[in-house]
Amino acid sequence: MNLAKRKQLFARLQAANPHPKTELNYQSTFELLIAVVLSAQATDKGVNKATEKLFAVANTPAQIKALGVDGLKTYIKTIGLYHTKAENIIRLCQQLLTEHQGQVPDNRVALEKLPGVGRKTANVVLNTAFRQPVMAVDTHIFRVSNRTKIAPGKTVREVEDQLMKKIPTPFLLDAHHWLILLGRYTCVARKPRCGSCIIEDLCEYQDKQYE
Repeated sequence: MNLAKRKQLFARLQAANPHPKTELNYQSTFELLIAVVLSAQATDKGVNKATEKLFAVANTPAQIKALGVDGLKTYIKTIGLYHTKAENIIRLCQQLLTEHQGQVPDNRVALEKLPGVGRKTANVVLNTAFRQPVMAVDTHIFRVSNRTKIAPGKTVREVEDQLMKKIPTPFLLDAHHWLILLGRYTCVARKPRCGSCIIEDLCEYQDKQYE
């Protein structure tokens, strides 16, 4: 996809949703971090249902650490991989308290040293909470990038690197949210809803669906 098309594509996404936001519910950077850790292989809706109850009783590193692994599990047991996530989150809270004065760090290196935090989670926090122009690539964004030919790549990291190069700078800050919403609701996995897509004429997907 050429630059002119990419500019027009993101201009349309911006016009349709000028201030895109994550669908995870949070009131602080720490709450966002916990929600994103929980969201791995889980839906935002499922995470929000669990964190609504969790954050009502514990929404700081000290408070969640005080719950302990078993206490935390009672709040997140409806979420996939909750055993591992509970252990990681308790260790994460301890690390925030001992190494960062209870604050979520605003740089990738420190974030990725936290238990349960990989590159994608770090990028979400850096972009959403700290408004840094980085790109978190999940399954939706990977699919959209390859289908539309915005930034094709064989691996998640390759797609991330291509998106960072090819997304016009004025749109980079919010591109993560636009692309994830496009993939979640329109450019869905099994049968993309091309007929209702606002970038359909710009998209270079060869097998468009219109039923």
